[in-house]
Amino acid sequence: MLRRLLSLTRPLYWFYERRLLKEVKGGPMPRHLGLILDGNRRYAKALGLSPTKGHEFGVHKAYEVLEWCLEMGIKTVTVWVFSTDNFRRPPEEVEELMRLFVREAERMAEDHRILEHQVQVRVIGRREGFSEEVLRALERLEERTRQHQGMVLNIAMGYGGREEIVDAVKRLLLEAEEKGLGPGQVAASLTPEEIAKRLYTAGLPDPDFIIRTSGEIRLSGFLLWQSAYSEFYFADVLWPEFRKIDFLRALRSYQARERRFGR
Repeated sequence: MLRRLLSLTRPLYWFYERRLLKEVKGGPMPRHLGLILDGNRRYAKALGLSPTKGHEFGVHKAYEVLEWCLEMGIKTVTVWVFSTDNFRRPPEEVEELMRLFVREAERMAEDHRILEHQVQVRVIGRREGFSEEVLRALERLEERTRQHQGMVLNIAMGYGGREEIVDAVKRLLLEAEEKGLGPGQVAASLTPEEIAKRLYTAGLPDPDFIIRTSGEIRLSGFLLWQSAYSEFYFADVLWPEFRKIDFLRALRSYQARERRFGR
């Protein structure tokens, strides 16, 4: 009986998704979408699988969402895949993640979606702690797509929002030292714009919309400086379960707020 009911609702579900897609396509899109991919480990645990399997499911979902972003014409996307805190996880899990990063970086460098849509991939975050093999794979991916003129895809790895701000201030101070400027001169000329120019995402628009999955209602340090005026959407599904209809609902929420405030 349950299976019969489910089969009867599928056409209605499909029709609703198509109608929602048409509605959302007619509205404003985020210039820069931030994605916190949360819930891979909990998803795997619920299925009785290892955390690594959850991360693999998460990778497949990330490719799906990338396709949706391309379909919607979103110009800049930042996905947070590995934080500075993630190095504290069990060594065997971190090791499996490193292997996954190498495999997917090499795959992305040849992926037809990346090449056909001219997606430029940038890796942002601190690179300390990653093996030479991981760094080489990431650098090859960046170099392979450096001249692309389509969507900019930032992959946040070894990333922390506080660390990003610290690194920006350090860079500013080192540049000032090279110019022979003293602390007083640096302080006199210090502005938010000067720090913003030295963030990992310098030269790109700040994210106007951030989505986090898994039901957690917090940013956990994601793009702390850049998200001061962002809209947020916290989906209560785990990342591997994030469906296109969830994505469209999130975009519709963004569009409703944009219209409400006349932006």
